[in-house]
Amino acid sequence: MNNPNQHNRSKNIYVTLSGLPLSFQLEWPFHKSTSGADFWVLHGDIHLESSPPLHAPVAVNLSATVREVMPSLEAKDAEAPVINALRKEVDRRQLEFVKSGKLVPVNFSSRYFDFKRNRWVFGKATDEDIATLISRKVFWQTHARLGPVWIADPTEALYIETTSDHVIEVARKLVDQELMTMEGEYASANASLMALAARFEQDARAALEELEKKHAFERG
Repeated sequence: MNNPNQHNRSKNIYVTLSGLPLSFQLEWPFHKSTSGADFWVLHGDIHLESSPPLHAPVAVNLSATVREVMPSLEAKDAEAPVINALRKEVDRRQLEFVKSGKLVPVNFSSRYFDFKRNRWVFGKATDEDIATLISRKVFWQTHARLGPVWIADPTEALYIETTSDHVIEVARKLVDQELMTMEGEYASANASLMALAARFEQDARAALEELEKKHAFERG
């Protein structure tokens, strides 16, 4: 499966389950920590597409335990789990979006890996959750004028613990509702989906408010 936006990965939008549209700039490759600790580091920046110029600079710290289960530390093997680990940290309200700020360390540890089943685990989603996620992704990517959305993106399937085929199956139900059209594995928003802009924007605002409230409480 080839992604038509592969050349522009920094602007491929991934939405959290809470409704925040994110894009990721990751400075490949991972490099060994210079502090003497046994971990590898990848710097990056997470942009909140619904509220520019808010962003979250991060330093992803890959533990030695997880390094052992990775085929390699190249983007082709590590990008999907890294993006999803960061996305789940946003879901868990562990990262704060600011106009400027210093790098925040994020532990990419065995939290998201099931050693018994030898697979990544980021949380199972219901078909209703998947439909909402797809709707939001197609809306925000269309809003950003990034062209057709690759519904079969394995990064998405990994995030919700399903298969790309199942994501496509759920997406076709949105086609039946005339919210979008599909050609093969790619979806385009219909006017009826874009007319729901107020809903998607409110979902993002509410999720951001909850995140900011949590961090304001922690600062006292």
